[in-house]
Amino acid sequence: MLCDMNKIILIQSSLRALAKNKIRSALTILGISIGITAVIVVMSAGQSLRAFVGGQMDIFGPNLIQVETKVPSTKKNSTENAMGMATGITITTLTLDDSEAIAKLNNVEAISPGLTGQELVSFRDQIKKTMLWGTSEDILKINRVELAEGRVFSKEENLGLAKVAILGSKVKEKLFGDSDALGQDIKIERTNYHVIGVLAKQGTAGAMDMDSIVYLPVKTLQKSILGIDHVLFISLVVKDMALADYTADEIIGLLRQRHNISDPDKDDFSVTTMAEAQDMINTIFNGLTFLLLALVAVSLLVGGVGIMNIMYVTVSERTYEIGLRKAVGAREKDIFWQFLFEAIIMTLVAGAIGIVVGISLSYLISFVASSQGFDLPFSLSYSGILIAVIFSASVGLIFGLTPARRAAQLDPVVALRQE
Repeated sequence: MLCDMNKIILIQSSLRALAKNKIRSALTILGISIGITAVIVVMSAGQSLRAFVGGQMDIFGPNLIQVETKVPSTKKNSTENAMGMATGITITTLTLDDSEAIAKLNNVEAISPGLTGQELVSFRDQIKKTMLWGTSEDILKINRVELAEGRVFSKEENLGLAKVAILGSKVKEKLFGDSDALGQDIKIERTNYHVIGVLAKQGTAGAMDMDSIVYLPVKTLQKSILGIDHVLFISLVVKDMALADYTADEIIGLLRQRHNISDPDKDDFSVTTMAEAQDMINTIFNGLTFLLLALVAVSLLVGGVGIMNIMYVTVSERTYEIGLRKAVGAREKDIFWQFLFEAIIMTLVAGAIGIVVGISLSYLISFVASSQGFDLPFSLSYSGILIAVIFSASVGLIFGLTPARRAAQLDPVVALRQE
């Protein structure tokens, strides 16, 4: 009857053999399952981050163009954003006059030169270290946000260095609680600023909590608090998205003319449309995903080599058993399939464990990030699960072939002498 042993019986024999060596099987499974877990986490985290970044870009809308200061390049195509302070150099050539010149372009609907700073903001006994954001009267169009109450400051208030402020929702809650903030005076650097508005909840943009900001007229922040003559960025919304790239080129030409720049490599600014930002983000994510998956593939291959070595040891330890089974009629293909099934079963179990752990870790990462105010949605990567299943089965098949073939080809006479 052994000659007619079917695949189910062979699988049952494989399971019994694995059960006899629980520790060895568990360690082998662990190595592969870690690699599979990494595949799931990398793929799911990648999808989650893409969804998060897409949501962040939706906050500002697809028709936004961002102009930022930039350290002039010393190498072609290199860009260094001065806001990042990576070089310790602050570029001061972007000004309010540049913003006014850009605002005159035909396709510009709204524009806001911008600055940021950080100061203690207080109301009576409530004190909060708060980011200050200098913006224009177009704040609602630029940030695509609504007022919860009050109004925005006017162009005249901006030009006149008015001491007025608009509060983010969390700042209002921290300083005033359930009390009315409108008409009250908050202190910034011991100077009173009149609260004229409170913004509706915005959420986060990147790592920045937009609800924990005090918004001031940009010229007020520039002159009265920071004491500088430049701005760090200019945000603008275009009327016609189809002309966004053309408008970006217009801005580049205009700023080069205003800043007396003839060599594009010497630009002290960068102009980015939302489409370009999305392309850059996709390129970065694709590169990181490829790199991480390459590292995971290496770990899985190492795990596969581990399985092959373990199967060689198993064949060596069970040489007498193999010889005995052949002596009573077992065919070579029966021996071959039993040992191959053992390798495949181990990798499939490792794959199942890795998938469960990977999904759990991905959900945990999303949960922890959200609890810290970083709104990272949980995203289950079905392609990652499919890759994990195929890869785990393939590792067992590929790295189990040679040991299984070696077991099948053992001479029963020689094998029986190994007792």
